[in-house]
Amino acid sequence: MSTAADIEQTDQAGSTERVDLKKRRFLVATTSVIGAAGAAAVAVPFLSAMAPSERAKAAGAPVEAELGKIQPGQLVRVEWRGKPVWLVRRTEEMLKALPENDARLRDPDSQVESQQPEYAHNKYRSIKPEFLILVGICTHLGCSPTYRPEVAPADLGENWKGGWYCPCHGSKFDLAGRVFQNVPAPTNLVVPPHYYLSETKVLIGEDKKEA
Repeated sequence: MSTAADIEQTDQAGSTERVDLKKRRFLVATTSVIGAAGAAAVAVPFLSAMAPSERAKAAGAPVEAELGKIQPGQLVRVEWRGKPVWLVRRTEEMLKALPENDARLRDPDSQVESQQPEYAHNKYRSIKPEFLILVGICTHLGCSPTYRPEVAPADLGENWKGGWYCPCHGSKFDLAGRVFQNVPAPTNLVVPPHYYLSETKVLIGEDKKEA
């Protein structure tokens, strides 16, 4: 299963520092944790018992992640197939606000089937409403949007309920990864294949095989 040896921590001011963990005896997935508005960022490492071969990495080996350590409102970033994958623990308030965005979204019902597996074709775009898993790449030109969980910030307007903003070209996505109208991005963010190994442990990169 895919792992990496660096942790990337981003604070709300946008500064980034990297910590070299290669000399430690365990491997951690690349993570970036951003707290809800006003909260400090905290790195949450994911442990793995086995390091994949280079061939397995190139083939896109699945990534195992523990969601139980993620705080409400936080985003954790792991890497799969060289792409950032976001793991977000949504609060009750975040979930309740999702329907309020529907009239302003391009595809509120996730009708573009290629953007999510069938088991994530629901109003939350997730297996479990609380946990959202997305490929963190804008569907416009491949940028990685910024997590903006705060409500009604001055630069995004009074109707902003939290989500992602791509400063490169102005695309916006809500907290289900659904794209807003009148922005360059054509489709919702991608939900990668995944399934739960336990109540809070998820495997990203594979669909669950039928017994």
